[in-house]
This record gives sequence, C-alpha cells and structure tokens, in this order.
Amino acid sequence: MSEFLQFFFLGLGRGAIYATLAIAVVIIFRATGLLNFAQGQMAMFSTFIVWGFYDGFGLPLWPSVLLGMVVSFLMGALIERLLIRPVSDKAGHNPLPVVIVTIGLFLGFQALAPWLWGETAKPFPQLFGSGSVEIFGASIDYQTLGTLAMLAAEVLVLYLLFQRTKVGLAMRGVASNSESAALVGVPVGNMLMIGWGLSAAFGVLAGVATADVGLDSTLMLGPLIYAFAAATLGGFDSPLGAVVGGLIVGVVTELLAHYVDAIGNDLKLLPAFLLILVVLLVRPQGLFGKAQVTRV
Repeated sequence: MSEFLQFFFLGLGRGAIYATLAIAVVIIFRATGLLNFAQGQMAMFSTFIVWGFYDGFGLPLWPSVLLGMVVSFLMGALIERLLIRPVSDKAGHNPLPVVIVTIGLFLGFQALAPWLWGETAKPFPQLFGSGSVEIFGASIDYQTLGTLAMLAAEVLVLYLLFQRTKVGLAMRGVASNSESAALVGVPVGNMLMIGWGLSAAFGVLAGVATADVGLDSTLMLGPLIYAFAAATLGGFDSPLGAVVGGLIVGVVTELLAHYVDAIGNDLKLLPAFLLILVVLLVRPQGLFGKAQVTRV
C-alpha cells in the first residue's frame, strides 16, 4: 500500500505541473479557439528569465518568479499584438496560418534559449525546499505539496478573475461570442492580449516547478504533451477540466510506468498519446467540455 501511495503522490506532483500548463493552453483556446503549440517553449523561455533574475541579479527566488511572470505577461501580450493578430485578421476564419505561427514560435524559442543562455543545463532551486512528510508509510515531498498548493491558488485567482471582475467577465464574453461582445463595447483586441499575457504568465509556474531537474531548452517538451493530454481529457474550454485532467494524467502515467513493465520509463509518453486518441474518438469535448452544436 505504501508503494502505491508513493507513486500516487509522485503522480499528483507531476500532474499539478501538467494541470498548470494545461490551464495556460485552455486560456488561449477559450479566447481564440486555437491551440498554442509554443506554450511549452514560452514557459521554458520565461523560466530562463526567472533564472536570470535569480542567478544573474541575485534576487530571492520568489521575487524572481513574480518578476518573471510580469515579463512573461508582457511578452505574451506583445506576441498576440504583433504576430498573432495581424495573421489572424488576414486569415479570417481560416485557423491554419495562426497555427503555423505558433509552430514557428515553438521553433524560435527552442533556438533562441540556447543561443542566449548556452546549451549547458542550469541548476535551478526547488521552489518549496527539499524536505518531505510521511503519510500512511509513504513520503510526499514539500515540492509536491507546494506545487499542489500553487495550483489551488492559481485556480482561485482565475475563479475570482472570471467571476468577480469586469475584465474577467469581458474575457468570458469575448470567448463566448467575440462579435456580440464587440457590439456591446467590449474591446475584443485588448481582451485577447490579456488572455495571451495571462497564459504566458501562468506558464512560468509550470516551468519553475519543473526546472529543479535542470533548466535547458528541452525542459517543457514532455510536459507540453502531457498538458495537451490533460486539456483533451478535461475539455479545451474548461479550466476545471484542465486541473482534473492534469492530475489524472499525472497519476495514471506514474502508476502505469511503475506497475506495467512493458511501459516503464522509456514509454511514459505512450499513455498520454493513447489517452488523447481515445478521448477524441469517444468524447471529443472532454469530460467537462461542452459539445458545440451547429445548425446545418
């Protein structure tokens, strides 16, 4: 039982990271109906910015994280304004050009990070220390507990933003029907910029929670796939679904890798790919997503 709990707790910690990144994916999808394939690499690049504040300027870790989130918010907003919006305006209802732009951003950040900071992996401290507590004979480390608490705080902030603020309500209106929102005076362009900024800022949390394994340009390649699996499972239009999906993906992946010898660590990505395939075939809108009804 203690062995099962040990890997269950490990899966919760990893799942919290996947959920955090999946929320960032969902924010952009809700606003634009598009997947940002550069989400992981944007998070990686932002984590390097946090490392620069921490290691280069000697700032404490958490102020470095907060400053990195501010810079990332501005970066995400500028990307939407300077790259995404011009292409989207010219493409009309065709999403392919914008998808290609996000793939280009993926490649750009992937190449830019080692050019700026080198290819050697950078040591990055654990956000919540290296201790652990014991529960029913299994240990759960402070990093896992802290990551789960950070995810809960993120969900609370998003709930308050979307339910209690005018900006959040305006963003929900744009996500629901941008044309109707524009007719009642909502600045659609500004809301999209804020959405991209928030997505980039929250991606920082996923990056810094992962970077304790060593910070390099490949940091978020694996987590991005798991985040897509989490968003697919929970529903691309549901932040709550991203959280539930991320935790499920994390736990199932770790348990299968440990108990199924055919999977092991070499094929840990396989369950995520199979999950995406099964959900798309059985329930494309995900567990918490809403099926779109179109009139013929």
